Amino acid sequence: MTSTTATGRPQRSRLNRLMRELWFQVVLAAVLGIAVGIAFPGLGENLKPLNDWFIALVKMIVIPVVFCVVTTGIASMDNLRKAGRIGVKAISYFLVLSLASMLIGLVVANVFHPGTGLHVDPSTLNADDVPEAAQEHATLTGFVSSLIPASLFGAITGDAILAALVVSIVFGVALKMSGEQAAPLTNGIRALSDVVFRIVGWVMRLAPLGTFGALATVVATYGAESLKQLGYLIILFTATCIVYVLVVLGAIMRACGLGLFALMRFLKAELLVALSTCSSEAVLPQLVRKLETLGVGRPVVGIVIPSGFSFNLDGSAVYLTMASMFLAQAVGIDLSWQQQLVMVGVMMLTSKGTAGIAGGAFIVLASTVTAVGHIPLAALSLIVGVDRILNEGRVFINVLGNAIATIVIGKWENDFDTAQAHSVLYPSKKPPQPAAAETTKVGVGS
Repeated sequence: MTSTTATGRPQRSRLNRLMRELWFQVVLAAVLGIAVGIAFPGLGENLKPLNDWFIALVKMIVIPVVFCVVTTGIASMDNLRKAGRIGVKAISYFLVLSLASMLIGLVVANVFHPGTGLHVDPSTLNADDVPEAAQEHATLTGFVSSLIPASLFGAITGDAILAALVVSIVFGVALKMSGEQAAPLTNGIRALSDVVFRIVGWVMRLAPLGTFGALATVVATYGAESLKQLGYLIILFTATCIVYVLVVLGAIMRACGLGLFALMRFLKAELLVALSTCSSEAVLPQLVRKLETLGVGRPVVGIVIPSGFSFNLDGSAVYLTMASMFLAQAVGIDLSWQQQLVMVGVMMLTSKGTAGIAGGAFIVLASTVTAVGHIPLAALSLIVGVDRILNEGRVFINVLGNAIATIVIGKWENDFDTAQAHSVLYPSKKPPQPAAAETTKVGVGS
């Protein structure tokens, strides 16, 4: 009897620990959400507010996180030139990865022809099926205008990440240049940062509810019919996302001396929440904290993550070229390589102009279709029904890609603690010993 009790307790203890893990709660909620969506579609459609409320709570805290992390990160730098270096390196990395992602999607679409064989008559398509938001095309002037808030504190209390990032950078630079006079204010913002991240922890405990509502709604709304209609595109895009993660992101992580799967295990809760809610912003605050825990300096995290969630959307880049080619093939339009490359160039511009807009990838697709003029806008109605499903792969790569981008810039800037990263990612292994002349972490960061 004693042995039975002793055996039972560790099992219950392990189960209790597992039930307290956020990632397990999210998985469990996802399974229940899918089951409810299939068995009770009417109920599933009515559960959408659960996801909306969770996303709203996260958006409530995103801007304060960006402000606290960016301002304290810049204020703690040894010199302001470091902020400029980080920004230039980050933008350079974003542009290279975005272009590579778009070309990968283009090649896959040209090799496998997902839209060939549909033989859709453009005259039978109804442009009214395209959401109004997708018909509001981005412009360069509109993008620049979005960077300028109506007031200084309006950017901090609003919901535009890029405007908040600009104000946070300016505020951080001003704190740094003010020296000792601004020290009390800097310490106050650091204290505010602790409070904000405590609220982030509370909000993230509600992630299972958001996951449950999101997946119940998606399964109930779209069901199997949408999957049958455009199954080949969904399967091809999903396979491309998997290969992209394993090959491209895996190679970048190996170059950094770290393992891709170890990083994915470390970020499993954030990746699962992003995957189920289809929202990158839903994990931005927690991702900032996790990357600081991993050993990336706060100045790097503060600049790369907010800007990356606007400019480094690799999953969306793969989707844009694949979806464009699918639409062209579906309506029987044969695009030359020159036209395809022009389309990629337009996408490189329009994708930056829709930063922070909900459903941004679909809006970029509409903007590109209109700007290039080869594909009728009404063709977008072909993929409206499954865009939410395709968004799963986009968001997963966007979140993981930005985490990796932060690690790359951190190592590039010598503001990354390799020993700490190994202790976090491989807790059972002995961390590598740095060379005598090598400095593991340079600068003030976390």
